[in-house]
Amino acid sequence: MKKPQWITAGVVLLLTLSLYALTQNNLFGIKKRPAPSASAAENAVLSIDTILHHAKEALKPDQLQRIAFLENSITRGDVQAQKLKVYHQLAHFWADTANQLLPYTWYTAEAARLENSEKSLTFAARLFLNALRQQENPEVKQWMALQSKDLFERSLTINPQNDSAQVGLGAAYLFGGIASPMEGILKIRQVAEKDSTNVYAQMTLGEASMTSGQFDKAVDRFERVVTLQPKNLEAILLLAEANERIGNKAEAIRWYKQSIPLSNIPDLKAAVAQKINELSK
Repeated sequence: MKKPQWITAGVVLLLTLSLYALTQNNLFGIKKRPAPSASAAENAVLSIDTILHHAKEALKPDQLQRIAFLENSITRGDVQAQKLKVYHQLAHFWADTANQLLPYTWYTAEAARLENSEKSLTFAARLFLNALRQQENPEVKQWMALQSKDLFERSLTINPQNDSAQVGLGAAYLFGGIASPMEGILKIRQVAEKDSTNVYAQMTLGEASMTSGQFDKAVDRFERVVTLQPKNLEAILLLAEANERIGNKAEAIRWYKQSIPLSNIPDLKAAVAQKINELSK
């Protein structure tokens, strides 16, 4: 099954920071609440049952019948291969028919847990991690972070040397509000210090610096990435953003201009052009 379009679109939205603002103050009728403390993360109130309940409210009668049939198939299934097939069918339904991210990601994760391969667990963990970066509802974000954490930890149990999973686990801590930010940063730094050319680690540390308002440190991280990958659109946009935040308009304009030929998204190009025009005044 192809990745839903929202995944690709979500990545682009994440890259642009001030160019785009994605808000979800009320998801499935769940009111936005103050973020819970890290110590309460493991006891998060939100559950998959609640998420699925509200997701089903948007379905048509025939779709509800299809979902009920598939869910009952899980209950009846005693064979792992059968359960795995049904989980994939449910993920496919929620992605392509219902166009709902959270149930799709959940069933993709359930299939990965059942399959228990490093590849499938890491893929599902990244789905949650990428999606939670766009999520503003604290309860939903926390729940997604806990799912991502569990999946990355399972992947690391299979292969403790998986640096990508280690960085992802740190990012789940860092951006998901399930532990102190420093705990996540330390996990990522371990990888960056071992391999300074690890782009994923450098990018994540740069994003952490952006989040904490340390824009000069973010510039350093993103410059390292651009040196390694001169056509990395994400790094270039964030480098432009970081320079803009510290008042270095000339550098911000330079990097924004470099991003334009690398993008094939008209709206993004237009937003960047507008930003360049504003900074040039």
